Amino acid sequence: MAESKPSNSSIYLAEFLGTFVFLLCGISCVANLLLAGANLTQWGISIAWGFAVTMGVYLCAAISGAHLNPSVTVALAIYGCFDKKKILPYIGAQMLAGFLAAALSYFLYYDLFQIKLAAAAAIPDPVEALKAKTQLVGVFCTFPKPGLGMLGAFMTELVITAILMSLIMALTDDGNGIPRGPMAPLLIGIVVALIGACFGQLTGFAMNAARDFGPRLFATIAGWGTDAMTGYPLSDKIIFPYFLVPLIAPIIGACIGAKIYTVVIGKKLVCSI
Repeated sequence: MAESKPSNSSIYLAEFLGTFVFLLCGISCVANLLLAGANLTQWGISIAWGFAVTMGVYLCAAISGAHLNPSVTVALAIYGCFDKKKILPYIGAQMLAGFLAAALSYFLYYDLFQIKLAAAAAIPDPVEALKAKTQLVGVFCTFPKPGLGMLGAFMTELVITAILMSLIMALTDDGNGIPRGPMAPLLIGIVVALIGACFGQLTGFAMNAARDFGPRLFATIAGWGTDAMTGYPLSDKIIFPYFLVPLIAPIIGACIGAKIYTVVIGKKLVCSI
């Protein structure tokens, strides 16, 4: 007896759940560092995010394909076999998952947030007080390294997402070397960890609008206001809409990475021995 295909609602729910678990673990890892004083290096944070991705993929891959990322969804719709009619429902599920994962992490770390916010408010210098408060929003979303310009941040997110997408396609393409099967989610997590270790200090390696914009929107509502959208208040003269960088650059980067893999590798495999 043939198994019935999952309904669209089941697929979207699975995508939501996989993204939610991945982002709850990743966001809470950063909260553990910034609020609880966890002894985590950049490599440690990168590994935690990589494992979070791995577990999210394992959780829902059989039902939704485990995109967990609007950039992946768009790239697969253009260069893969993903149904374009499902783009918006997938992105909606991913964004909602990011928002709610941030909300739950905030609830779990609420008392520690209040201690840090009270300490920031007690700083006599209002500029430094605002900076200390705004830095806490880094629990939820990404910002560029001070000194890195908008163009540099945009190109960083574009390049690292292109690398991520090309390797996702390589690691899930059984025609490209040894079939990886159940190992693919772990290998993708290792890719995320590697990218974080190599480039994480530049922009926080968002690579994913659901990872960044959903939690950023929650932070805006939760009390950080427009500072969560614009970036660190390094001075009263430098305010820019940084949220656009991790919202747009990863989608462009993923499409570039998928195109490169499809043209350079994918189309050549049928001719290889």
